[in-house]
Amino acid sequence: MYKDFYRLKNYPFNITPDPRFIVFTPSYNELLARIYYGIEMAKGLIVLTGEVGTGKTTALRWILRRFDSTVLAAYIFNPNLSIDEFYYQLSQMFGIVSWSNKASLLVQLGKLLEKRHRSGLRTVLIVDEAHELSNELLEEIRLLLNFESDNAKYLQIILAGQPELREKFKHPGLRQLRQRVVLNCQIPVLVNIEEIERYILERLVIAGYDQPNMFTPDAIDFIFQCSEGIPRQINNLCDNAMLTAFERNEPKIGRDLIEEVAMDLFLIPDKEALMANDRAAEIVNSARILTTDGYNTLIEGENPLSKTLLNEEIQSEMFSTNGHKELES
Repeated sequence: MYKDFYRLKNYPFNITPDPRFIVFTPSYNELLARIYYGIEMAKGLIVLTGEVGTGKTTALRWILRRFDSTVLAAYIFNPNLSIDEFYYQLSQMFGIVSWSNKASLLVQLGKLLEKRHRSGLRTVLIVDEAHELSNELLEEIRLLLNFESDNAKYLQIILAGQPELREKFKHPGLRQLRQRVVLNCQIPVLVNIEEIERYILERLVIAGYDQPNMFTPDAIDFIFQCSEGIPRQINNLCDNAMLTAFERNEPKIGRDLIEEVAMDLFLIPDKEALMANDRAAEIVNSARILTTDGYNTLIEGENPLSKTLLNEEIQSEMFSTNGHKELES
């Protein structure tokens, strides 16, 4: 609705996990680099956890889209499966169509994984919402890690889920699986006003916005206080604020509007937390598995689309006039 009003090509704050809109903060880039390292070096089991709305699925889709064509990847996003249903999905994604029982499937899967590994190729299984997996299914996944040579795992597995997944690993019956975890990654929230300002700016620029200061400094400060640094909550606040501003024919968005929207979304922090955040704000000072574009993006730590679109003139006007630190290119 407001796309034409702000002269945008896309909606910048959709809550769908669109990898085009990833903002590469230093902590987010470090997370992706660790996952990339784990897969490239055939480490085995990687666990990725994060609060609701922090961008786990977006990160996984970014990785999937930038895998080199030599990588065979299976992505399971529905964890509420029986063991038979899980193996059926796995067989379909890995192209194993002729099998009559679990034993037959595992024999064929073992041959496929060994052949690919000996050819220097990576095979990856990604399970999203893994905190919903049953303990029995987690044990089946552990057994898949037994496909290995003396020095490498044939199958690389990423289990991604909410913090409850870390609690599940404490279950005595899963101690063998817990010992197989080689990388335990936690997806970060945006920790300060500068990161939230950068997040908002880059998503606007990627969407085609070419004017400075849509959100005032006070508005960004209040978004920081209300969102807890969680990208999905930032997106909800900004999207609803832009819609309301459009309805009122207001090109700029200030703190008052953010307060109004935050109240509608039940995101107003309590008074004590608000005062604490206000005080804090005052003192805030090797196998190839990625495409060339994906690898360069990971190393540079910046979304190439935003780098192209975000010109220095807009950056200077946007940040120097309001006293904020300039965005690093």
